[in-house]
Amino acid sequence: MLGLLLRRLPYAAVTLFILSLLVFAGGQLLPGDVGRAVLGPLADPRAVAALNHQLGADRPALVQYGEWIGRFVRGDMSQSFAFRAPVAPFVGAALWNSLKLGGVAFTLVVPLGILGGIVAALNRGRLLDRAIVLVGLSATVVPEFVSGIVLILVFGIGLKLFPISATPPPGAGAAVQLYYLVLPAIPLVFIVFGYIARMARAGTVEALDSDYARTAVLKGLPRRDVVMRHVLRNALLPTITVVASQTGYLVGGLVVIETLFHYQGIGSLIYTAARGHDFPMLEAGIMTVGVIYVLSTLAADMLLAALNPRIRAGGRA
Repeated sequence: MLGLLLRRLPYAAVTLFILSLLVFAGGQLLPGDVGRAVLGPLADPRAVAALNHQLGADRPALVQYGEWIGRFVRGDMSQSFAFRAPVAPFVGAALWNSLKLGGVAFTLVVPLGILGGIVAALNRGRLLDRAIVLVGLSATVVPEFVSGIVLILVFGIGLKLFPISATPPPGAGAAVQLYYLVLPAIPLVFIVFGYIARMARAGTVEALDSDYARTAVLKGLPRRDVVMRHVLRNALLPTITVVASQTGYLVGGLVVIETLFHYQGIGSLIYTAARGHDFPMLEAGIMTVGVIYVLSTLAADMLLAALNPRIRAGGRA
């Protein structure tokens, strides 16, 4: 396990380095001027130039990148151009909000997706199998803003079962916060359910057709025992990778949902920073999401190695 982790860490570091280059280059290519964005369109050009010089926005790009990535590696996310305050508290608060929303969606979609895929595989070729596959495919292709608006109109405005905003009142308890997060979590469930269900179905079908499953059946083991003891352990291995890849999306890919439901998460923070040319906030937010993606992938690799001895053997080689 340790050998596998040590082999994966350099790839993770290279991935984050490439992401940092892309993030910085993307921030530099955004149209507009930092000082103008902070001071407003009517500000005096001399004041704009002075602010750009004060913020260091007029220095060479390589110098800006070196200083920024050096501070980020040391844990310093720099100062926000817009708020003139450290970026880290804003990113931390937004990340915590996104983790709560992503956690609710994750708790709902992972059991439903795995169960749906297993049920579809056990009923392969039947009506129930086709229905689950069709529902999963249909839910995946519907954009979040479409399903989110429909949910708001039906359950928020029409039936008044849920609030149309995901932000609970100040001092709300855990139950109230959960109640506010249920409706915005449902569009995320729709998007991710199809991926997890299809992967779980494919893995289960492959395991059911394997030699060891047929041997267990020929030995007279009940179908329930064959599925529980032999099929599921091997069938769910590929699903772990899909779940890990969707974990990053459920935390950092929520710009549309957070904007639609007026929720102050990391996706909304990145969007606001991009509009306001707040490069330190933008870069810190995207890099934070990238770190989450990398960590979730590493966790999936370690879990796969724990469940599959062949991967552990490869890690020691």
